[in-house]
Amino acid sequence: MRIVEEIIGKEVLDSSATIIGKVKDVETDPETQKIEALVLGKGGISEGLGLSKGETIVPYDMVKKIGDKVLLKSGVE
Repeated sequence: MRIVEEIIGKEVLDSSATIIGKVKDVETDPETQKIEALVLGKGGISEGLGLSKGETIVPYDMVKKIGDKVLLKSGVE
């Protein structure tokens, strides 16, 4: 999925424009091919080396807008 490739690596910001991580992976429904959730990594050099274990799952319905960055709706921290 080309859209998934474009989303991976984007910074994710909460409603107050605080960076909460970068998109590390995307969960999709294999039957409908629709995005269900974004898997966020904390970022930084330790993640680049594969040492970081911290992940956050964000349901796709909490995404407000995707552009240069991914903006989440209010109420997600």
